[in-house]
Amino acid sequence: MASRHLSRSVAMQSLYEWDFHGREAGELDKMTEKNIQEFGQGLESFDFIWTLVNGVKENIETIDKIIEKTAPEWPIAQINILDRNILRIGIFELLYENKDEVPPKVAINEAIELAKNFGGENSRKFINGVLGTVYREIEEKQEKKEEENEKD
Repeated sequence: MASRHLSRSVAMQSLYEWDFHGREAGELDKMTEKNIQEFGQGLESFDFIWTLVNGVKENIETIDKIIEKTAPEWPIAQINILDRNILRIGIFELLYENKDEVPPKVAINEAIELAKNFGGENSRKFINGVLGTVYREIEEKQEKKEEENEKD
């Protein structure tokens, strides 16, 4: 398993556990450390895991609003806990990661792979649909911004 894919898996497991236990303050770091020890052996660096975990934690309100907007028929609390946290990682990567390091299509494909490996029967399609919508909206905003800059 590639190191970034494994890092995403460890981050997803940590966020899942944290969410499952009520997102208690201070617990995410402990859960992540435990999961790194259990599942992250062989990784040269744990930096990407921490980037994902801390990035989602710090931006969770914004990310959850985006999920609610792009999946309006699914209130955030009704989304399967695993799917919810895969979406959080995918949206974090789409919005906040360096696009040269993690191109948007790679972020989406990686989220779909997590859904295939860990999710239910419909997880892959749901994750693909939501992240595809988010990606299209980001692209549209970028195009509008470029058009406005050309006018100036």
